[in-house]
Amino acid sequence: MWLLDQWAERHILDAQKSGEFDNLPGTGEPLHLVDDSHIPEELRAGYRLLKNAGYLPPELAQRKEALELRELLQSIRQDDPRYHELNRRLTLLELKLHQAGLNTDFLRGEYADRLIQKMNEG
Repeated sequence: MWLLDQWAERHILDAQKSGEFDNLPGTGEPLHLVDDSHIPEELRAGYRLLKNAGYLPPELAQRKEALELRELLQSIRQDDPRYHELNRRLTLLELKLHQAGLNTDFLRGEYADRLIQKMNEG
């Protein structure tokens, strides 16, 4: 592997010197790196492939849907005929997330409140 690393590094340096990396899309813009430290190391490559292909693990898809439902519920009135159905759907998703072992404090804003309180104490 060491020889392969040297070979690749040499080709990269040669390409830089010849200007092959100049005028690439995104040159000079910051990289948008994803924090995947919460994903087990052996699953990171698979999750990255799924994400790049537009797929999410079921728990994350449910979490995303729950956040969208919460925003929608906050934007409509309680006497709206859709409110109760959307609220039921959100409750069901919250139960599914609990069954998957995920915390749902993000739906209630409790986590942010506790974090701010803890920071104010310290």
